[in-house]
Amino acid sequence: MASKTTLKVAIVLGSALFLSGCEDTKLPEFLKKNDTGSASAATGKSGRAQSRERDVEAPEIFQLAEKGLWDGRPSLGGVWVAHPDAKDPERVIIRNQSNGKSVVGALFRREREVPGPRFQVSSDAAEALGMLAGAPAELSVTALRKEVIREAPAAPSEDLDDPADIEQSSLDDPIAAASAALAKTEAASAQSAPPPKPAVPQAAAASALPKPYVQVGIFSFEANAEQTAAELRKAGMTVTIKPGSSNGKSFWRVLVGPVGTQAERSAALKKTSAMGFTDAYPVSN
Repeated sequence: MASKTTLKVAIVLGSALFLSGCEDTKLPEFLKKNDTGSASAATGKSGRAQSRERDVEAPEIFQLAEKGLWDGRPSLGGVWVAHPDAKDPERVIIRNQSNGKSVVGALFRREREVPGPRFQVSSDAAEALGMLAGAPAELSVTALRKEVIREAPAAPSEDLDDPADIEQSSLDDPIAAASAALAKTEAASAQSAPPPKPAVPQAAAASALPKPYVQVGIFSFEANAEQTAAELRKAGMTVTIKPGSSNGKSFWRVLVGPVGTQAERSAALKKTSAMGFTDAYPVSN
């Protein structure tokens, strides 16, 4: 009986120590769902209407660039950081500005002030960001929000009627008979006509792929976009920065490409993922 009581006490104490550096020990819904921040697609029952989700940075919710520290001890809860200025648990992107590595994780509020950097980093986050135990690193932490993108359905293909069907329907319909005769005349003219002259070659398109670019990320600050682009160019990739705005807020998209083949695009995705940009995905422009 005493051994059972001891076991129950140990379980309770172990649960209480989970995320001891954070004020709120309950995991938010986005962590319970094991959300990794990758884009997703949904298709309606008709198979026509499509939508997908993507991460958009929300600096108005939370954004700070400060030193962070992993104390070298293993920590529970996966990838997370904690900061005394955080109010509610948030899904965030964490960037190590010294090496360009980034990871999506959670942000919690620190329970108390301690000497040293204010960002407390979990062991899993430190491993993903390439941080060493006891060595502070410059971190940038920005809140994320999901944005649903609805894509226009593809235009249905319109196949021409089979000539045999036209001939069958013309038996009872004189208008259909006239259309069939006209179709035969046009077909005969096409066969007897000389082959068309080759068109004058135009400037080669950058790529034949519908999505020849790989989007590495969307940044609320141009300096962060430029820094990421410099890291990618240093790795030998062609990079484009495209500015934009949404709801009166400016942002900068970092794109790799254009690439000419699917193999090149797959290689670009693999290379960017190896550099820490695991949320990269193909886009049209």
